[in-house]
Amino acid sequence: MIGLSALLAAGCGPSEGKTEVAGPPPERVVAVSVQTVQPGPMKDVLILPGETRPSEDVRLAADQSGQVEWIGPREGQAVKKGELVAKIEVFSLKAALDNAEAAFKLSDELYRRRQRLFERKIISREELDQSETDRAVKMGGVRQARVQYEQGFLRSPLDGRVNYLHVDPGEYVSRGNPVLDLVNIDRIEIDVNVPEMDVRYLKPGQPVMLRVDALGEEVFQGSIDFVAYKADSTTKTFRIKVMVDNPDHRIRPGMIARVAFLRRVVPDALAAPLFAIVDKGGERVLFVEDNGVARSRTISIGVIEKDRVQITKGLESGDRLIVSGQKMVEDGIKVKAQ
Repeated sequence: MIGLSALLAAGCGPSEGKTEVAGPPPERVVAVSVQTVQPGPMKDVLILPGETRPSEDVRLAADQSGQVEWIGPREGQAVKKGELVAKIEVFSLKAALDNAEAAFKLSDELYRRRQRLFERKIISREELDQSETDRAVKMGGVRQARVQYEQGFLRSPLDGRVNYLHVDPGEYVSRGNPVLDLVNIDRIEIDVNVPEMDVRYLKPGQPVMLRVDALGEEVFQGSIDFVAYKADSTTKTFRIKVMVDNPDHRIRPGMIARVAFLRRVVPDALAAPLFAIVDKGGERVLFVEDNGVARSRTISIGVIEKDRVQITKGLESGDRLIVSGQKMVEDGIKVKAQ
């Protein structure tokens, strides 16, 4: 009996015959960061590329055929408006002018002598008229020779720099052939093609900001100089001419610029960071924190400014927008705002 009691006592020990019941799993809580949505102004900015050009670009051509006797400036050298830059065939033209002036002088003296003789009634009126006609013809020859002589002197039509020399001294050029290229880059022109839906926001005198790819992140300020009245028939875009001061000549023609046009300002926009938006099956979704629970909002967007986007539908002022941890939550999940 004693042995049996001991055996029964051993069989009823704590290690046998006892079943443990597991409790419910701990509820999942996601740590998130939130920011309160408040209305504020947003700028609707349109950024488009364009190519820089000099404000003045002239190809100076020969006014007449002949030998290039002299070229003054070198490539890259600055010239002033009206400055002499080249001489073409001026030696022979000067000789032609001297001959024309000498012929006129002789004709003029003959006319004056015959005028005195006519007054004394020694010669007829017909002889005086012939002399007067010859004098007028010789005067016309002088004027023509002087014009041709002056055309042999090429002068700069602008303040600028010599960008390219097409000829060297001693070469022969025909009338109309290029001699040198002049550019003025104190101001730079940028042509930008603007879509038809955006041109209504732009007008001459409107300030713009721009960056030049070759000059990094430096920002330049310019203004709209011209808005085309007619669209390009192929691209259906309107040409916008932007002017920007370039006193240090850092911007060079042919560079690519990115011009920012301010289309409008939305005064009371509700905005969210771009990174806060989550793609759920092709829908744009934001999550807001509501009494410790994440709630999803399907949204519509409007203006985009840098890293912010206007929310036109799905967000209200005062909402606690989840801006960190939003990719780890679903609608209805408990969250803890930090």
